[in-house]
Amino acid sequence: MTSTTSDDLAEPGTGDLLVWILAWSELAAFGALLAAFVIASWISPEDFLAGRARLDTTIPMANTVVLLASGWFAAMAARQTKLLERRLLLLAAAAGGFLFTALKVHEYGREGASLLSNDAFSTLYVLITGFHLAHVLFGSCVLALIARFPSRENVHLMTTLWHVIDIVWLVMFPLVYLL
Repeated sequence: MTSTTSDDLAEPGTGDLLVWILAWSELAAFGALLAAFVIASWISPEDFLAGRARLDTTIPMANTVVLLASGWFAAMAARQTKLLERRLLLLAAAAGGFLFTALKVHEYGREGASLLSNDAFSTLYVLITGFHLAHVLFGSCVLALIARFPSRENVHLMTTLWHVIDIVWLVMFPLVYLL
């Protein structure tokens, strides 16, 4: 191994099963929450119309762009053979996640007391977006940590899971904010 490259000849292998178990468990958990959201919207359509009317889509649309850019940085990190560039790309992906977190917290602040409403929309909205936010924040911390130890195995594992978090948002955003 040279000082400019990492363990690029090592194929991801031992963590593949873990990646898929984690990815599918995340998709199942979010799938259940989103299914509950859809079912509740059929049961209480007035609550959901009123709830969506309270939301501003500006920050969530910006967050969509932020997560897509962050996912792109993660994908580039997974393909990068030079250690320094891999680290920088992982840090850029983590920074995108931290920016998403800051924007989401700001959005919650703007929504204020409406988040505490005792209706089905508000309850599921806070549960789903908060659960996703926790995943983004944790994933950002792990991406930053992996920038310190950017083995192919670590990068493969975390960037795959980061893309799952992106996919969840890409389903969640229109379902919660637009439809």
